[in-house]
Amino acid sequence: MRIVSLLPSATEMVCALGLRQSLVGVTHECDFPADVRKLPAVTRSLLPADASSSEIDTLVREQVQTSNALYSLDTETIQDVQPDLIITQALCDVCAVAESEVNAAIRTLPKPPQVLNLEPRNLADVLDCLRVIGIATGTELQANRVLSQLENRIAAVVQRSEKIQHKPRTMVLEWIDPPFSAGHWNPELVELAGGVEVVGVAGQRSVTVEWKKVVEADPEVLVIACCGFDIERSKEDLPILQRSAGWQNLRCVKDQRVHIVDGSSYFNRPGPRLVDSLEILASLIHPDPTGSSKP
Repeated sequence: MRIVSLLPSATEMVCALGLRQSLVGVTHECDFPADVRKLPAVTRSLLPADASSSEIDTLVREQVQTSNALYSLDTETIQDVQPDLIITQALCDVCAVAESEVNAAIRTLPKPPQVLNLEPRNLADVLDCLRVIGIATGTELQANRVLSQLENRIAAVVQRSEKIQHKPRTMVLEWIDPPFSAGHWNPELVELAGGVEVVGVAGQRSVTVEWKKVVEADPEVLVIACCGFDIERSKEDLPILQRSAGWQNLRCVKDQRVHIVDGSSYFNRPGPRLVDSLEILASLIHPDPTGSSKP
């Protein structure tokens, strides 16, 4: 089977199923496992490489209004690699190639490939995507083994969290300029890790929030997981928050419980490493495994 993945998360799932050698094309953002970077990139970003967070937000909002894509598909490369299976998504309009462009590329192929559209909205959906790919690729047994391992790790975090009485008010911030609350699976991860997400809503899209709402929520723990940004890139935007009214008075700031994490590799990539994200959250929300810390 010849597989093209149009999602970094799907690329990770395909590799977790032992199908690395079946991958013939990936996105320009696929970077894990590391050797997938050697594969032909079938997409490219139309965002300026030096765009600020505010400029990226403006471009994304314009995309929503005009239906102009932020990613383009290299149809010639798709034709060269001749995939049997294309894995894409229809969940987020700005996170991947437009569905219409994928369909247009398929029409140029002599043999139409199977297309899997993944649309996870919560942790269970993410795990189910792995199962769906396993069925499509004939690797159901391996999918079940991987799922069992992931579910055991989730259960271990939940078991630990259930023993802790105090559930810190927590906010996962998915963008800084402007502020975006956590969406989809991230509020759920907070709950499983033993916290209470004070702004984001599980299963819903990430949305812009007024800064004063963050101040009013006064989280005890703030986790900054900017979508598409690694830790170093997110740190560049931290001064924007530090200049915001009320920043110094936040409980999380006073208690030095503001954490910057890799939102690109983990929290906003709905693949196997979402379980790593859960484990990271658990260690940040409850660094004392005995749960003896006082609120």
